[in-house]
Amino acid sequence: MSDRALYALRDDGAIEPIGRGLYRRRDIAEPADVDLLEIAHRAPEATLCLASALARHDLTDLIPATIDVAIPRGRRRPRTRAPVTWHRFDPETFGVGRGEMRLDERTAIGLYSPERCIIDAFRLRHREGPELGRTALRRWLARRDVQPSALLAMARDFPHAERALRETLEVLL
Repeated sequence: MSDRALYALRDDGAIEPIGRGLYRRRDIAEPADVDLLEIAHRAPEATLCLASALARHDLTDLIPATIDVAIPRGRRRPRTRAPVTWHRFDPETFGVGRGEMRLDERTAIGLYSPERCIIDAFRLRHREGPELGRTALRRWLARRDVQPSALLAMARDFPHAERALRETLEVLL
């Protein structure tokens, strides 16, 4: 598409800019989070993590000022207009607990499971603070059909989290 045609569509209101070089049709009925759309287009492996993912799973009351997004270590961090805190996770464990969340009919972004988010909060407690993981774990345990044994099994892949998580579970249970 030529620049002239693109700008004509923009000026007519048929499309709207959502990021540098990214546009979205205005006739799409379902409003999507344009920041997440931009992140998903710029980094296909991007995965919501830590406080952002915990908020999506209703495991924290925190409203993060920036979007916590994980990418595999060694990958390039894209430039975005969206307020993002990029986290680089080990490629060997990057896929553990990773699912997808639909943003619109054609776009999805990665989202870690509640269990993986809790493990990451404990693993990165020196950066995120110890209360994030404790609060998330407490709320997770209050839900029906949760299995602490499955959480501990997943935590074995993350040695820096397993001990602290096990000790906190012993106190809470």
